[in-house]
Amino acid sequence: MLSFRLAVAALALLIGSPASAQPAAQTISLWSYGYAPKPIHLKAGRPVRLIFVNRSGNGHDFTARAFFGRSRILGGDVRNGAIELKADQTKSVTLIPAAGTYPVHCSHFMHTTFGMRDTIVVD
Repeated sequence: MLSFRLAVAALALLIGSPASAQPAAQTISLWSYGYAPKPIHLKAGRPVRLIFVNRSGNGHDFTARAFFGRSRILGGDVRNGAIELKADQTKSVTLIPAAGTYPVHCSHFMHTTFGMRDTIVVD
């Protein structure tokens, strides 16, 4: 009977492990000319997979140099503190964010002026 209980406990651990090992996911939408959610809330020190979805027929970027510079990037294509997305493209980045409040903007010509800016709050 004891070995049966141990087997059941071991099976429960195996079944539960993959889900708990996966980082949380946060979808960030981009369009002409905005981001959502607003602001973006993340937990400091906890791995997160950021999924960037460009819902526009135009290219946009997600520029957050201080945020990406202070985060530990685990995977994804971050270049010079930005994620570049073509029209209707989706990309993801997995990272561990550092506590702080960080500005975000689209560096494409006039996009920030038209309202394409946001804030990342990591606490």
